[in-house]
Amino acid sequence: MEGVRLVCAFEQPEHPAIGTDSGQLAGGKPNGVLITGGPDVKADVIIDFTTPEATRRLLILGAQEDIGLVIGTTGLKAADHAAIDDAAESIAVVQSPNMSLGVNLLFALAARTAKQLGDDYDIEILEAHHRFKKDAPSGTAMGIAHAICESTGKDPDADLIYTRHGHHDVRERGKITMQTLRMGDTVGEHTAFFSTLGERLELTHRATSRDTFARGALRAARWVGKQAAGRYSMADVLGLEED
Repeated sequence: MEGVRLVCAFEQPEHPAIGTDSGQLAGGKPNGVLITGGPDVKADVIIDFTTPEATRRLLILGAQEDIGLVIGTTGLKAADHAAIDDAAESIAVVQSPNMSLGVNLLFALAARTAKQLGDDYDIEILEAHHRFKKDAPSGTAMGIAHAICESTGKDPDADLIYTRHGHHDVRERGKITMQTLRMGDTVGEHTAFFSTLGERLELTHRATSRDTFARGALRAARWVGKQAAGRYSMADVLGLEED
């Protein structure tokens, strides 16, 4: 992508990929940037798709070295978000559970739809990923849920339901149910259902290649490298206006 250059790629110091050309490791042509055990050159932005534990360390590194971050790591907890807030006091950070343009439009559309339709419409969120994914529901599904909750004044801790089994009473008005599928090599599929007696609206995003996430992350990196310290989202990167 124009305006972006890879200058360093690093892993845990004991990782077996240390010393491997990062281009070849990614399945492409050699690029001359070897995998190291830590950042060994000055960079403007770190792109982070790792684990919450690694993200916390990278936030410390970014704040110490004045390096912005683009964080796509999922499975973050409240303490992780607090760490991002702390780091964003001194560096620019873009954090999103999904970097694709389409998914971030889905966040905005789902929020607006829920606000317009109200509790007369039942909301269900269904997500599907490959069999190897570790967190459930996905960060993207949680992003949809939180966008809806924010737009409607709901409490994620009280109004999200994560599973159903056995005998239950009728569906409780105003609740949002999350459903998770893990199967094969599914890249990522998310649907927000809005259903009432007589009609159903579905908002669906299907990722068919992980390249879409990489392109979004690069776009975010190019953008955040020019921003003042603060915490940003992909909505900021894309200039999506909120109601």
